[in-house]
Amino acid sequence: MRQRFLVGVGTLMMVAAALVIVSRQSGAQQPTTGAPAVAAIDSSSLKGPRQPIFFRHDIHVGQKQMACQYCHYSAGVSNEPGIPSMQTCMGCHYLMVNGSTPANVVEIKKLKTAWNTRKPVEWVRVHMVARHVHFPHSVHLKGLGPQACATCHGNVARMPQVYKVNNVNNMGFCISCHLERKVSRDCTVCHY
Repeated sequence: MRQRFLVGVGTLMMVAAALVIVSRQSGAQQPTTGAPAVAAIDSSSLKGPRQPIFFRHDIHVGQKQMACQYCHYSAGVSNEPGIPSMQTCMGCHYLMVNGSTPANVVEIKKLKTAWNTRKPVEWVRVHMVARHVHFPHSVHLKGLGPQACATCHGNVARMPQVYKVNNVNNMGFCISCHLERKVSRDCTVCHY
C-alpha cells in the first residue's frame, strides 16, 4: 500500500515538474550558471566518473532549477536516495524535451534508445558510504534543511558532471558535521 502511494506521489511530482519545465522553456531565457560549454559526447576532461549518458546536473538543477528530490524522490522517505528510474527521466524527455544543442540531442537519444530497448542505463555510482554505516537520507534532509544535499554533495547546480566534493566515506567528515550542528555522536546513531 505504502509503495503504491509513493509511486503515485512520484508520478504526480513528475507531471508537475514537467509542466514547470515546459513553462520555463517557453518563457524568458534562463540565466547560465557560468559552467564551461562542454560537448556532451566527451566529458572525460571533467571531474568525476564518466557516465554512459552525460547527465548535466548544471542544466537540470542549475538552469531548470529542478529540486534534487524530483529525481531522487525516495530520499525524503527512505534511507537510500537511489538512482532515478528511467521512467523519471522519460517523464520529461519522452515527448516534451528533446535537447537544445546537437550534443544534448545525442545524449537524449541514448536515453530514448535505452528506454525503447528496455535496457536500464548502468550509471557509475559517485557517492557511497561504507556498508557498515547507516546513513538515513530522510533524517538528514529534515535536519539540514534546504542545503541538505549540498552539505555532502557540494553545489551540483554548478557541476556539469557530478564528482566527489567531500569524502563521505570518511568517519571524520561525519563527526565534524555532527559536532558543528551539535547532534549526537553516539556510535549507535550510525553503526547498528
